Amino acid sequence: MKNLKKASALAFALSASLMLAACGGDSSDEATDAATDGASESLGTINVFAAASLVDVLPEIDQQLTDEYPDAEFTYNFDGSSGLVDQLAGGARADLLLTANAKTMTDAEDQDLVEPSQSFTSNTLVMVVPSGNPGEVTGLDDGSLDGKKLVVCAEEVPCGAATVELEEVNDLELSPVSEEQSVTDVLGKVTSGEADAGLVYVTDATSAGDAVETIEVPGADDIINDYRIAIVKDAENAEGAQTFLDLILSDDGQSVLESFGFGAPLS
Repeated sequence: MKNLKKASALAFALSASLMLAACGGDSSDEATDAATDGASESLGTINVFAAASLVDVLPEIDQQLTDEYPDAEFTYNFDGSSGLVDQLAGGARADLLLTANAKTMTDAEDQDLVEPSQSFTSNTLVMVVPSGNPGEVTGLDDGSLDGKKLVVCAEEVPCGAATVELEEVNDLELSPVSEEQSVTDVLGKVTSGEADAGLVYVTDATSAGDAVETIEVPGADDIINDYRIAIVKDAENAEGAQTFLDLILSDDGQSVLESFGFGAPLS
């Protein structure tokens, strides 16, 4: 009888030991799975170089990622597109590049700075004047700009290249008082009253609200800037950059771009 009790006790102890081991194994597996899931939900910091005209819309889009990935952070460098490419060529680090025209992105691709790019939106030019139009500017080619302070983008940046095309289409030669390195600088001079008029993107005029009045420019609808996006070569956070790129190209991203006045991708 004593032997039977000992055998039963040993059997119970062995069974309990096996159950604990099994439970321990499950716990370990669950911890591993949790760690794996946590890693898949990690996005990290995404370093974005973007055309100045995207300064308002990109943070609006990235909010969708920060809601989904609590650890996600975005570091932005907004500037003229050509300046951004020059910075990358000079050794600056970034994960994602967004330019305001195809030519500037082609320059980056030719220098092997980025992966193949895609069109993600488009934009056109419009003339803006300060609220109330104190300079009484009425058009680009009707003589109302004579003696007035017109500000445009420098030719090497996308909005400036579009301005040159606009001059050719309308067979005229503009006489700006200054040429800026980004479209936001042009807009700033108009809204501050330093300039009587400026040529900016439709989206910039929209974002300025009541601070400016817009004047349509003949031929502007035929001069469309193709905005391009690409992951930077050897990006430190290529996975995060790809996730943001995918969101920008998605229906949700395109909807936000459209709400800011941007047009559809060109290809």
